[in-house]
Amino acid sequence: MSDVIDAAVAALSEKLKDGFSSTAKFVITDEGSIIVDANGVRAGDEEAEVTLIADADTFKGILSGDVNPTMAFMTGKLKIDGSMGLAMQLGSALS
Repeated sequence: MSDVIDAAVAALSEKLKDGFSSTAKFVITDEGSIIVDANGVRAGDEEAEVTLIADADTFKGILSGDVNPTMAFMTGKLKIDGSMGLAMQLGSALS
């Protein structure tokens, strides 16, 4: 597991202390993936109801609050596969 994934797991765990009611996957390009569900946050590559794909800088910006998730999606820096409603819930939880 990379340092980027470890840092992202820690940051997501802090923001999503109660986990997430559905299953979401964050794919950080060239680094790996993270699963968020009712059990919490962990590195993993299981199936998910929504998958968010971006590079490490975009994810860091979203987690720090410097990048708006909606704007990242609109400009093509963040790709979403699956439920757009769940992606919007995640975006709100991370803001």
